[in-house]
Amino acid sequence: MKRLTLAAVALLALAVPSQAFAEDFHPEDEFQLHAWVPIHVGPLDLSINKAVAYLMLGTLLSILLGIVFMRVRIGVRPGVRQTVGEQIYEVAQTQIAEQGLPSKAIGLWFPYVATLLIFIWVLNMVGFIPLPLSDDKFHIGGLAVPTFGIYAATASLSVTLALSLMTWVFTHIEGVRFNGAFGYVKSLIPEVPRAMVVPIALIEFISVFMRLISLSVRLFANMLAGHMLILVMIGLVFVIHTPPWRFLGLPAALIFYAFEVVIVVSIQAFIFAALSAIYIGSAIEPEH
Repeated sequence: MKRLTLAAVALLALAVPSQAFAEDFHPEDEFQLHAWVPIHVGPLDLSINKAVAYLMLGTLLSILLGIVFMRVRIGVRPGVRQTVGEQIYEVAQTQIAEQGLPSKAIGLWFPYVATLLIFIWVLNMVGFIPLPLSDDKFHIGGLAVPTFGIYAATASLSVTLALSLMTWVFTHIEGVRFNGAFGYVKSLIPEVPRAMVVPIALIEFISVFMRLISLSVRLFANMLAGHMLILVMIGLVFVIHTPPWRFLGLPAALIFYAFEVVIVVSIQAFIFAALSAIYIGSAIEPEH
């Protein structure tokens, strides 16, 4: 137990931003994105920043996770590694794809929702591992070394909005492909008296657009709030100097850290993938 406590304290100590040692600690500064490699194509800013670096790392780890757990040395008698891989596959298959997608579309869209589940889970989990991918640096022998910190790419609205936009676009493409343009638009409007058709249609089309907003903001807000709480609690250790309040920051940060890693990381990945399956499935078979 002592070793576990020391490990947790060391982990959070690595995650303390350099600003925490200043009197004017601003945890929101950890979420500012500065261009590391400026790339501009016309009006588009495609610069590589901290969020892009975490996305690249998350992509690589997601691929490795799939290969190691579900491809390498698969046997008739599964070991722990293969069992974990099969459990991930079963959750994606039975709890997400089969619950949200019609049977005729599972083969087509299962890879997409399963990829969302794994990719978002990896991004969320990596966001709680202190890594030297930071804008802040400290100097050792004249060499600038990035400080260790925690940052989640899913705490950036642009990232979650891009993921949500894919689901939103795929939903309408599949709705039109399976039902025709007229049939799909008609399915969005419920049976109401003729006088109510226009206002109800307007409300329904707004609700369809709001799916894009709610899907992206749900993931973004949960991950941002979790990281902010951890950083604020750690910051209290250095900002408040009067007992007993100064001693409550680190235990509170540990509690929030454990809660986010154990519960929030997996739940948010599951909800995003499940809602994506439901939206696509409801567009393919509107009557269900």
